[in-house]
Parts: sequence; structure tokens; C-alpha cells
Amino acid sequence: MPAATFSYADAKRFYDRLGRFQDTQRWYEDRAVAALVREAELDRARRVGEFGCGTGRLGRRLLEKTMPRESIYVGFDISETMVTLARASLAPWQERALIVRTAGPPVLPVGDGVFDRLLSVYVLDLLEDEDTALFLGEAYRVLNPGGLLGIVGLTCPDHGAARTVARLWGWLRKRMPAAVGGCRPVSLVPRLTRDRWRVRYRETVVQMLVPSQVIVAEKVAEGGRPA
Repeated sequence: MPAATFSYADAKRFYDRLGRFQDTQRWYEDRAVAALVREAELDRARRVGEFGCGTGRLGRRLLEKTMPRESIYVGFDISETMVTLARASLAPWQERALIVRTAGPPVLPVGDGVFDRLLSVYVLDLLEDEDTALFLGEAYRVLNPGGLLGIVGLTCPDHGAARTVARLWGWLRKRMPAAVGGCRPVSLVPRLTRDRWRVRYRETVVQMLVPSQVIVAEKVAEGGRPA
């Protein structure tokens, strides 16, 4: 039986319809997101982008509690529902926060080297492999030298009950992708090639038996030289 697909149009329809309920997933996300906020040194960030900003929950947390007062935040999302919710959530910081709706492929409509942090939280586990590669290329382009890429996503550990949960999740994704929002466990560290990235932090966080991987990688000059 061939694996079912989950296209950009599928993702947009799903999150336009159900995106307002996304924050109910905090029961397995919060610990991993907290690790990302800590390890990506967001308290020192000046220009932060978030690919797949969702309801704006992370952006609000960063602007309210973490990022310096003079810093700016730009969130990107494919879903009109998510963009509307995020703009409403970040309205108190409208002079420092911008939410942009994207067209589909993971291409960021900004110039080169504009961010010192780029985040993606539970989004790359939604993308197919070729789109993940496209996003990582975009991440490299839009980060400034020494900038940090922060990723959180579902993963599959080597053992334990969390591995069983991850494998079941992957099975559902292959057969009924809409049942899990198109997401599935992935391993992203091998995609961060040494000629472009230096992995500074990686951790598998298990919350309520759901395993997530947290990665912080620093952009280096092509060929592995210091950026």
C-alpha cells in the first residue's frame, strides 16, 4: 500500500479549519519548546524569524518575556487562520512584530542574512524530504554569519515506550495523514551537513510519551569554515 501524501493544499485546508485548536498540543510540546528557547540564546537575539508561526504563541512568549526590547520578530505561515490568530495575538507589539502569509513552498520572502535566529517548531515533521532540503537552503540564506537555526519536531528514539508511540504515529501518517495533521517522526540532524551547519545542541525530549527532538545549529561558511 503506497503512503498517502499531504500536499501544501492539504496542509492549508487542515490548518485553516482546525488551526485555532493547535495550542491544545501543549501537553507534549511545552518542555521541548522551553529547551529551544533556552538553548537558542533568544534573550540575545535582535532579528528572529519563525517558519510556521501558527497561532503566534511562541512569538508572543518571546516578545513578552525573552527577546530584548529593541528586537524584531517575523512569523511566516501558509494558513490564513493561523495568520489571523497570530496577528491578533501579537497586536500589542505591532511595531516590532510582522506576520507574513506564504504561498506554499518553504521559500521565505526576505533578503539574504536578515535574521540572527530562525526557528521552526513542529513544522519540518510536516514537510516531505525535498521541501525540508529547500527550507534548510532558505535557512542558510536568510541567517546572518554565525546565526542560529532552532528546530523542534517529532522524532523516533532508539528504545522505550516513546519509540512505540513514534512508530504508531508514523504508521498513521502513512495511511491517514489528516489524522495526525500531516506530521510524522523524522530525524533531522543528518540533514544538517557539516559544510553549512555546526550542531551546537541536540536533545530528545519525551513528554507524555511523545518524543520530540530539539536542535540548535549555527550557520558556518560553506566548506565548514567559520562564518
